[in-house]
Amino acid sequence: MEDKTFELLTKLYSEFTDFRKEVNDKLDQKADKSDIARIEQEHGSKLEAALDGYKQAYEKLEIIENKVDILSDKVDRHDIKIQVIEGGRK
Repeated sequence: MEDKTFELLTKLYSEFTDFRKEVNDKLDQKADKSDIARIEQEHGSKLEAALDGYKQAYEKLEIIENKVDILSDKVDRHDIKIQVIEGGRK
């Protein structure tokens, strides 16, 4: 009796394992296609947004660099003027 029960349990376990594998394979195939499409769409829009943000930051950085250059030139001119004024006092 124990041998038959063991054989039956072994057979049921084997069939259940095969069934489970088939179900998982089918779910993986369906999930793969829809997940890939979803991931491509989500990541595509996120990547586009990130690149947009990078472009805006770069443009803003260029504006700031130009302003710093202008201010630096002004400071240099003022330094020269101050040296001339102080040189005339000595």
